[in-house]
Amino acid sequence: MRRLLLVRLVVGIVAVGSVGACASNPRPRTGVVYAVREPPAERVEVIPVTPGTGYVWVKGHWAWRRNDYEWIPGHWIIPERGYRAWVPGRWEHDRHGWYFIEGHWR
Repeated sequence: MRRLLLVRLVVGIVAVGSVGACASNPRPRTGVVYAVREPPAERVEVIPVTPGTGYVWVKGHWAWRRNDYEWIPGHWIIPERGYRAWVPGRWEHDRHGWYFIEGHWR
């Protein structure tokens, strides 16, 4: 009985220590490409006339490509079925660098 209690105590201490180690040293996000420097300011885009009713403008953004930023121009798009608003993508920063969160429909 004491041995079982001792084993459970050791396992509990190891588990708590592992959680603390992960929290104090967070790893980079998986599946995310980090940029080494802050993205440039957004460009001012001239929005062309809509190609038809029901289209939504998706503004352009900076993308990290081959060690530098590349401007991806905005475009008109028809919303996916069941959605009506586009939430634009944005750049965020953490201790590992800058990363882009893709836009999505809501």
